[in-house]
Amino acid sequence: MAFGLSVRAKRIEQGIGLNDFAERLGVSPAYWSRVEREQENPPRDELVEKAAAILGVRMDDLFIEAGRLPPDMRNDLARVVQTYRRMRRPVGITPKTPMDQ
Repeated sequence: MAFGLSVRAKRIEQGIGLNDFAERLGVSPAYWSRVEREQENPPRDELVEKAAAILGVRMDDLFIEAGRLPPDMRNDLARVVQTYRRMRRPVGITPKTPMDQ
């Protein structure tokens, strides 16, 4: 599900009004409404983190829905890719390049 639609569904499920949610994030209700309706790109990292905290969901999950890695993973992208490759490698397949190891 797209970021805005997912956040909106979770917010409504928890009974949090749009105005209250936007105020807690420190943004205008008009802006946040556009985010939830997918008329704006997912917001900056700080707001994704705050939204996760308010909704009580994993920050990583919201970043995935926003289509990007959490900030701490972006800072160590090489290790993230290497770990992913190791996990995706079928058993018995030998790595072809140093990056695949």
